[in-house]
Amino acid sequence: MIKLLSRFAFNTIKQPSVAVFNTKKYDIDYLTKVNTSLPEEKQVKLSFFAEQLNENSARLAHECDTVCCFVNDKVNAQVLRKLSTQGVNLVALRCAGFNNVDLKEAEKLGINVVRVPAYSPEAVAEFSMALLLSLNRKIHKAYNRTRDHNFALDGLVGSNLHGKTMGLIGLGKIGICFAKICKGFGMNVIAYDPHRDQKLAESLGFQYVDESDIFYQSDYISLHCPLTPQTRHIINDHSITKMKENVMIINTGRGALIETKAVVNALKKKKIGGLAIDVYEQEEKLFFKDVSQEVLTDDVLARLLSFPNVIITGHQAFFTHEALMNISQTTLNNIYEFKIKGSCINQVHPQ
Repeated sequence: MIKLLSRFAFNTIKQPSVAVFNTKKYDIDYLTKVNTSLPEEKQVKLSFFAEQLNENSARLAHECDTVCCFVNDKVNAQVLRKLSTQGVNLVALRCAGFNNVDLKEAEKLGINVVRVPAYSPEAVAEFSMALLLSLNRKIHKAYNRTRDHNFALDGLVGSNLHGKTMGLIGLGKIGICFAKICKGFGMNVIAYDPHRDQKLAESLGFQYVDESDIFYQSDYISLHCPLTPQTRHIINDHSITKMKENVMIINTGRGALIETKAVVNALKKKKIGGLAIDVYEQEEKLFFKDVSQEVLTDDVLARLLSFPNVIITGHQAFFTHEALMNISQTTLNNIYEFKIKGSCINQVHPQ
């Protein structure tokens, strides 16, 4: 069993060796660029692996003391135990979410976990508005039409956002950025968050309401909360019954915030007027991959894709130059802080 990291332990590690899992070309490019730009004493040894971290691939980290993984990697108890026996004592997430990590098991094994709590919240907020505009004004349909030289406007009627009510669930950094954007469109913004900041509400001109009121009052609902036992499937059969007819839902948060089958039923009944999601509850086997030559075996996702009023993107809301730089910088700085101090401001603890 690996003991808790100490300052002395990190001081004796001249250069942390990091196994980076689930890597794409852009991960390699940005992490390498940031790493080589650092002073030599802050640089780490990076080993890149295209494989997702799971029970089978964990063995690839056998010569490393740190693993760096992403939102869809499996960091469950079995994986952590295997990593621990190989000498890994730090898991560096290059994402904000950590619901894929068994934090209690990590603590038991003395494996520390760090994350990137914020990386250009504007990137996700701006993408959320892009999804809303595309869905509401049917830009995706218009694009496909004009590619076929069809310039007719039939079936492309949208609605003004100005004067409509946007309901936000979750008012962290991304939610605040999105609230500002909505106010810029002249929308009435209401928000539900267990942690209320009345001064913030007054300065931005929005109103806090209870969870039920979000569903009752909103013309549009956008999800920006973390995935917790309390927020899992916050969009479900019961909450949908409270919503306005033809409500539109945007999700750039976490896939499991939505009970997908409930939303499919509501789309079929035309209760929900539109859905735009950048995350999906079962995305780990599909997103960030090209499966265009394979048969789609996920029947729920296939049904979603069949609706003309549904837009699905592959978890790209974060995907800007600024965000990728921030992610790489914070990830490498987290590793360095642990090397020097044995602690980090971005450490994640079991709740």
